[in-house]
Amino acid sequence: MKHDYSELVVTISGPLDAEAITQVINQAYRPDTNAVGWTHESDLVSGNRICVAQVEQIISRPESVILVGFNNADIVACVHVEKNGCNSSIGMLAVSPTLQGSGVGKRMLEYAEQYAVEHFSAEKFILTVLSSRTELIAFYLRRGYQHTGQMQDYPVHAGIGKPKFSNLTTETLEKQAHRNKT
Repeated sequence: MKHDYSELVVTISGPLDAEAITQVINQAYRPDTNAVGWTHESDLVSGNRICVAQVEQIISRPESVILVGFNNADIVACVHVEKNGCNSSIGMLAVSPTLQGSGVGKRMLEYAEQYAVEHFSAEKFILTVLSSRTELIAFYLRRGYQHTGQMQDYPVHAGIGKPKFSNLTTETLEKQAHRNKT
């Protein structure tokens, strides 16, 4: 059955949303072994992607927001946007596994970019992905992101899971913001 998520309601999260955001992120990034969805990284990283305290900390930082997408009363997607100088970092794009492939992720990314331009005057959007996630990198490339050539070792001490391979790396992608000229 095909669902219509054209009425997805997107808003800025608050502290009371932290638990639901944590659940969506962990289900999207690190579901059980037999889970549905195409964006997870369970075969590359073990452990939770995030905990409630980390989400609360992100929400409380100045010039940092987590946008949440609601379907009825349920949070089904989220994305983090943070001012980073004259640019904005975009991360933690997560969609409930049962909704992946429905266009919700594309829409959340568009909302994040729009928010970054309107509220943080972003000139560029910067994001980091696991370099071995070729399907996810392709998703971002189709949306105008470009390779920067910046590769880093997996951030083992960041509290975002333990890599299953010693040579796991991340890659930085970026996209020029298209701002409306007045």
